[in-house]
Amino acid sequence: MSTTRPYPPGDLGPDPGNAGAAAASPATVPVGQVRRLRLAGARGAVARARDFARQALHDWGWLPAAGADQRAAAEDVLLVVSELVTNACLHAEGPEELRLRCSAKVLRLEVTDLGAGSPAPRTPHRAGRPGGHGMFIVQRLCLDWGVVRNPDGAGKTVWAELAAPS
Repeated sequence: MSTTRPYPPGDLGPDPGNAGAAAASPATVPVGQVRRLRLAGARGAVARARDFARQALHDWGWLPAAGADQRAAAEDVLLVVSELVTNACLHAEGPEELRLRCSAKVLRLEVTDLGAGSPAPRTPHRAGRPGGHGMFIVQRLCLDWGVVRNPDGAGKTVWAELAAPS
């Protein structure tokens, strides 16, 4: 799992200092808002998931981006959504659902699937080798990520957390 979180899991860190932020800043997001997209059996799941995430980012004020940091944060979210959904398509019988949970500090992405395997960055990572970069990208871009097995034993949820732009 990721070791880049600058504070313990569950602790989202100090409140961001948004005193001078624009009106459309992510700090205006309703705390704890969750968006869900059912993907079971859907064609074009990756594109649908990206479009869904893009709309959520627009609704939450991340897009259109007010600056380079906000644009980079939004692009990172869309890339991680693509990687997690693609992994579910390739390795886990397809994604069941995408969930986005947003707060002023962190955006949590969750992709549920019915697969038995656990994702892991390919080691050693070989930058010139085609394929196998998905979880390496997730690990590099996210504060933290992990896997939670479904209690009934069928499938899992792969989650990743990204910092909200400051």
